Amino acid sequence: MTATLPFHTLDVFTDTAFAGNPLAVVLEADGLNSAQMQQLAREFNLSETVFVLKGTRTDADVRVRIFTPATELPFAGHPTVGTACLLADLGWLPPEATGIVLEENVGLVPVRLVREDGQAWFGELTTAKSPETRDTDFDVGALPAVLGIDAAAITSVRLASCGNPFVVVTVRQPEVLQGIDFDATAARRLLANSWGHAIYIVAKGYEGEWRTRMFAPDLGVTEDPATGSAAVAFAGALALDALARGEHGEFAWTLHQGVEMGRPSLLQASASIAEGKVVAVRVGGHAVRVSEGRIRIPQ
Repeated sequence: MTATLPFHTLDVFTDTAFAGNPLAVVLEADGLNSAQMQQLAREFNLSETVFVLKGTRTDADVRVRIFTPATELPFAGHPTVGTACLLADLGWLPPEATGIVLEENVGLVPVRLVREDGQAWFGELTTAKSPETRDTDFDVGALPAVLGIDAAAITSVRLASCGNPFVVVTVRQPEVLQGIDFDATAARRLLANSWGHAIYIVAKGYEGEWRTRMFAPDLGVTEDPATGSAAVAFAGALALDALARGEHGEFAWTLHQGVEMGRPSLLQASASIAEGKVVAVRVGGHAVRVSEGRIRIPQ
């Protein structure tokens, strides 16, 4: 009999199936090597596939490895939130548990879990890494052509990370996002030597919420419908801005992504500033199970 492993797929950062960002989670993956994991991630061909393994640390519940169709990531948001919600839904946690700690390549990532009666699980991760911003390290003048928009529509460009670095591009209004005509080949050339290999475009909406899009051709993801690691990179950058202004306390932002792809996603980002530093950056959302089965193990 051919060896197989159990898997589940979920839609993350949504409480409705067939919206949000699809995710595959392969369980009982301890016997797989990196090449097999990469091959399975290419087979699922989603923006990320997670492999759940036994933890190597006593302060973690499980270990997870995260792969795009092209490479392994140290950390990603919708795989973290989706995996935590799945394990809770499968009953892997004690009934009294209010969260789970995932051991990822970036470090320990705690996820708070909440479920109201009859509703989908909600998971909120706290990043293992503190926020960091850097000046741009590529020709910003070439960016409008990569995005297919007018240069005047861009108000700022910087690099930001909370464990996964992004080029964060702020544009004047949400309508600019609808007009993006992304050139993946030009983006690869432009960012070949950049700290950030993915582009996250943000625009403040008319109700104070943020609209976003994310492109990562280097990772095998032309466009992503919901990107938690980009959301915390952006939230961390906003928190650092607030810190520089002398502000402190709790901050929260609502982010909409995936609208242009027909996969609307809702991400709730937040940050805490205390004692002169950003002490926590978080992102949360719902996740719903869509399918399950068994997949053949590559030889």
